[in-house]
Amino acid sequence: MNTNTIQQQLPVNTILHGDCIEKMHEMPANSVDFILTDPPYLVNYRDRDGRTIPNDAKADWLKPAMREAYRVLKMNRVAIMFYSWTKVDMFFDAWKDAGFQPVGHIVFRKTYSSKARFLSYRHEQAYLLAKGRPPLPKQPLADVIDMPYSGNKLHPTQKPVAALAPLVHSFTLPGELVLDPFAGSCSSCAAALLTGRKYLGIEMDDAYYANASARMSRVNERISTRRSSSSFPRSIHDACVPSLLKANHCSE
Repeated sequence: MNTNTIQQQLPVNTILHGDCIEKMHEMPANSVDFILTDPPYLVNYRDRDGRTIPNDAKADWLKPAMREAYRVLKMNRVAIMFYSWTKVDMFFDAWKDAGFQPVGHIVFRKTYSSKARFLSYRHEQAYLLAKGRPPLPKQPLADVIDMPYSGNKLHPTQKPVAALAPLVHSFTLPGELVLDPFAGSCSSCAAALLTGRKYLGIEMDDAYYANASARMSRVNERISTRRSSSSFPRSIHDACVPSLLKANHCSE
């Protein structure tokens, strides 16, 4: 079955509402080109407004979700997954159990402190995980990336599109499909759409799903408006990515 036939079976450029294990299980194997996701950190997180994250206090979902993620990812492709350094052993065990091979590590440098204990915490981190033997990028990104503050308006751990767009651009081609099984605020999906890729997000929480769906509608509206203007560049990437890398202009 070729790529076009497989993707015709997927609800591309949409956000699915439900459990990502169940939703990915319904997807064909080897059907997505890239996974970029920020799963629950298993730390029972609660922000200053009392917002929480589903399944952040237990780990029974972790291995089944990683197995499904590995299954739906195409051979010789990569995934980037954020994680908590305090639970790195659990994430590593789940990734290896699924079949992923760690091939890189990324530090996202923040200008603010999200928490302070023995140290002032000013970074996030993610592993670059391979299925098979992916080709090396022609111009590898640095493994330290600036992460501007997103404002966390839509989700308590909302990632800025500015930090994610270069990852999508580096590890995919225009028109390829980016999956985020833990969509949250849909920053990964926005980064995919704004760089000319297809997206598929999954979110189980009712409120976050509503916020994510509304956000993607706004991003689509912006793209349509720019396309209809006489000054709109030839590609979405030309229009949005330069400003994304300087500031978070293309999303909330």
